[in-house]
Amino acid sequence: MNRERLKHRNQRCIIERIIVRGSLVLETPACLGSGDTDSNVDLAILRDCIEDKALLMGSSTAGALRNYLREFSNGYNAIETSLLFGAQRSDDDGEQSPLIINDALSSKDIKVELRDLVKINSVRRTAEEGAKYDFEVLEAGTQFELCFELLIDSTTNREQLIREFLIVLQGLEKAEIPIGMKKRRGFGRCCVRLWQVWKFNLQDSKQRQEWLNFPHWTTSLLTEYPNNIYNSIQEAFDVLPATSDKRTHLTIEAIFTLASPLLIRSGQASVDKAPDVVHLKSWRHDQLVPVLSGTSLAGVLRHRAERIVNTLHKNKSIIDGIFGSDFTNNTTKETKASRLTVDEVEIIDTADLIQNRIAIDRFTGGALHGALFDEQPIFGNDNTKLVIKLELRQPENYEIGLLLLLLKDLWTGDLAVGGTSSIGRGKLQGIKANITHCKAGSSELTWTISQLSKKEPVTVTDANALEEYVAALHKEVAA
Repeated sequence: MNRERLKHRNQRCIIERIIVRGSLVLETPACLGSGDTDSNVDLAILRDCIEDKALLMGSSTAGALRNYLREFSNGYNAIETSLLFGAQRSDDDGEQSPLIINDALSSKDIKVELRDLVKINSVRRTAEEGAKYDFEVLEAGTQFELCFELLIDSTTNREQLIREFLIVLQGLEKAEIPIGMKKRRGFGRCCVRLWQVWKFNLQDSKQRQEWLNFPHWTTSLLTEYPNNIYNSIQEAFDVLPATSDKRTHLTIEAIFTLASPLLIRSGQASVDKAPDVVHLKSWRHDQLVPVLSGTSLAGVLRHRAERIVNTLHKNKSIIDGIFGSDFTNNTTKETKASRLTVDEVEIIDTADLIQNRIAIDRFTGGALHGALFDEQPIFGNDNTKLVIKLELRQPENYEIGLLLLLLKDLWTGDLAVGGTSSIGRGKLQGIKANITHCKAGSSELTWTISQLSKKEPVTVTDANALEEYVAALHKEVAA
């Protein structure tokens, strides 16, 4: 920062204020943890102290937007160079952020779902001792009214500031900025469907008075200001975001059907006379639908990836590089976030069927006393569909090869998902997959794999190019 700027840093001459409000809607459940250790669950939803509504902190929103702007403008590992969010924490002489982000309350009372997670031992394939916990998530469809206020002073590069502001707002509009915890496992995906924008030129006395009289704390202003409503945020500004996407990632979007029943145990409390075990369901479009959770899918993918790597006699550090690591499974004592994003999958057009099961005594060969229980898995038909979406950030060629092998195992039904896979459940059948490799500063590479029915052969566009990625995995092993 130059001396002249430093001398006047506490005396900003604000010449313009821009207020933007948006209706943010959750497309998948979101985990906004409160850290309350006295709750009945291990991780409770953050609630407002006055009303029974969920609280989305402005600091949480700011952190998600700041990280997205850095990655979009400079790449995943680049240093932040933006004006919108001020200086970094390590910069003692940096500027404060010109963007004000308010806390947001959910528009209606809290509706939560209860999820539980357990860590599976990759060798024994059983639950780790003491590694089960439960947490609350907000239902999909929960709405928050976001409010931003951008301050523009006389010394700021207005055009650059507006462009950066548009990048993050369009990221919300395109559902590219998840919120809350466990974002890499399908939670917190959201989008803004409606915008309201007001611009106040504070050098004009009339507009300055309008800003002073503006109802800043009113939650909804749709009926009072119909002329300030926009379906797209770009319509409200005359500046185009000139920065291109600098992120490099691989995206796999594959359509599957159920080749066998599927059962992912639900941690929600069941009603009386319900089966002992039911499949996990979540609210979508005001109805309960069966889902394949991102945590469950990521778990089976990681386990199969470990088997592949062990078979090739490769160090398992490649697994930690993709799926992340913690103190319990690495020697460097460093935690790494997962670079692989696995979305939660909605399963369309299924049927429920209750099945009775009983444990057999291995010594007598008869029924084990008191071991009769009911299960309610879901069954597919000719119209059953589920779309699995995977995204790997900054992929190496050998990592892409490993993901292709995982896709192949899912496609052929060799890799089962969910529980009770030992009795034939959880097998999928691939129908079509689109693979996209986006490189910063270059055109996209795309491939398509399709098999419309089991009787037809699998067709692959440019199979030799995909084979090179698998060969890169073997080469990495040899190295």
